[in-house]
Amino acid sequence: MPIRFAVTLLLFFQTHHLRFCHVNNRPNIVMVMSDAFDGRLTFNNQVVKLPYIKYLKELGTTFLNAYTNSPICCPSRAAMWSGQFVHRTESWNNFKCLEANSTTWMDLLKDSGYTTKMIGKLDYTSGSHSVSNRVEAWTRDAKLLLSQEGRPVIDLVGNMSTVEIQKTDWQNTRAAKQWIIRNSSSNQPFALYLGLNLPHPYKSESLGPTAGASTFRTSPFWLSKVSSDLIAVPKWLSLSDMHPVDYYSTVTKNCSGVFTKEEIISIRAFYYAMCAETDDMLGEIIASLRETGVLNNTVLIFTADHGELAMEHRQFYKMSMFEGSVHIPLLFMGPGIKSGLLVEQHVSLVDLYPSVLNIADISVPANLSGYSLLPLMSKSKDLLKHQHPHWIFSEYHGCNANASTYMLIIGHWKYITYSDGQQVPPQLFDLSQDPEELHNVILKFPDVRAQVDKVLCSIVSYPLVSARVHQYNKKAFTSWRNSLGGNYSQVIANLRWHVDWQKDPVANEKVIDRWLYGLN
Repeated sequence: MPIRFAVTLLLFFQTHHLRFCHVNNRPNIVMVMSDAFDGRLTFNNQVVKLPYIKYLKELGTTFLNAYTNSPICCPSRAAMWSGQFVHRTESWNNFKCLEANSTTWMDLLKDSGYTTKMIGKLDYTSGSHSVSNRVEAWTRDAKLLLSQEGRPVIDLVGNMSTVEIQKTDWQNTRAAKQWIIRNSSSNQPFALYLGLNLPHPYKSESLGPTAGASTFRTSPFWLSKVSSDLIAVPKWLSLSDMHPVDYYSTVTKNCSGVFTKEEIISIRAFYYAMCAETDDMLGEIIASLRETGVLNNTVLIFTADHGELAMEHRQFYKMSMFEGSVHIPLLFMGPGIKSGLLVEQHVSLVDLYPSVLNIADISVPANLSGYSLLPLMSKSKDLLKHQHPHWIFSEYHGCNANASTYMLIIGHWKYITYSDGQQVPPQLFDLSQDPEELHNVILKFPDVRAQVDKVLCSIVSYPLVSARVHQYNKKAFTSWRNSLGGNYSQVIANLRWHVDWQKDPVANEKVIDRWLYGLN
């Protein structure tokens, strides 16, 4: 009996020792996700000093062709947290995204023994953002053409000693640092997510309570990190030569007026300065990991939900398939990750779900939209070098674009099609010859169009998805309208578009009715 007990006890400790070793040997995982960060700044960047992104680039792996799966806040984050393309989860706009009880990769980390924490901007579940934002998305099929944003402006605050401009982000960064300190000596691995608002523009408070975010704000301290003489003034097509969806975006973003060269350079300089402030917060997290002695056992990830046009294509914000809007940063650093590696493979946010699980040695669920990136950056030769698809896919169904938009990139070709593929002309850009995306060559390369559209249709039946979005928009708007009763006319006239709407409110209501009810 004592012998049998001793054997049982020995087996128990052997089994649990292996399990504990497995838990202890797994790396910590820290993700810093910014908002509206142009991924092209992580390579070939001379215009702004980003020392901590440079640090990650030198000591880790940089994905040069990383893209959002939907160029707007909530749907892009829904894709990242779920590992699914947004049409699969019906994350149509900033109001309609994942359900609150959806399983994220952070949930799976917690279930497998990680200590987990999410701090700062999350923004992946339904029900958030302004009434204006959701109504503009619902009514985009109505034949309205109203300015929905304030004109992009700059705001210089403080002096050379003013460092903390985005107060909420700095508070959350300090909270993240304290959390790292508290958990750095634990026997369990930890996983931390820090979501930043920067370098997203600030709300333009002077335009009233319904105003959008059109203010680029920084201080002289951060502007000193920018080489203004190196800032390029983007080329614009004339308004008459724009694609109809791009024209709609330009007008609704209040960018169809006259901008001087100095204005454009200033807006871009302030945006780059906001990126520098973002980079410094990343540096604070790196410093905390180093000071607590866990940096060498932590996989650190830096990325963003989408980019920022910063006056490229006569637009600011995102909601577009142009590079400034969809190209995002994606850098990994940590144990087992190759140093100084630049990966050309096209990847996207849905790849983060399986990648994080792969790093944590957790089984990856089937039927995800994404693929693990670990084989592309790992020092280990034991990992199967499975093939990541040769394409990346993005889609958009929200405000400031009057048609559902679908993008497929294969090699140097970028294909953008709309709605059902018939009502709105598609676009095709050769990024190798036309990185500024000024020349739509769809008519010159019919064979390329046919090939890429075939691949796109193998990923998504986009006419059917567009029809689902149309149906959702009408149903959601009708429900909102009915909830207002007799206050409908007053409420809709005082949303972000109030300046243009109130020029002829009766006519605008009739336009809504014609869209909603098919009236003549």
